[in-house]
Amino acid sequence: MGKIKLKIRKGDLVQVIAGDSKGTQGKVLEVIIDKNRAVVEGANLVSKHTKPNAANPNGGIIKKEAPIHISNLALIDPKSGKTTRVGRQKNSDGKLVRVAKKSGEEIK
Repeated sequence: MGKIKLKIRKGDLVQVIAGDSKGTQGKVLEVIIDKNRAVVEGANLVSKHTKPNAANPNGGIIKKEAPIHISNLALIDPKSGKTTRVGRQKNSDGKLVRVAKKSGEEIK
């Protein structure tokens, strides 16, 4: 089976469009390709109970981002700031790049 091409990458600015964190905007910190999930900064926070250790001497409950399914995320258009779908197009150099469907702007 071939590798699936995801339209969201690490560092992209996305908005959560479904679930408990709906409406939250954040940067993609990590993409888990084999599970079709992404970790978004400030979205889908879960409480994790930790034992005392060297990094956290007191232990306790910490808030941590959990992965969200890619289908629940929408990329934010760099031009308008609204959500958009992602297309692929060849640029002037002949290289395949991602473009925002709403504005036609290239996504860096």
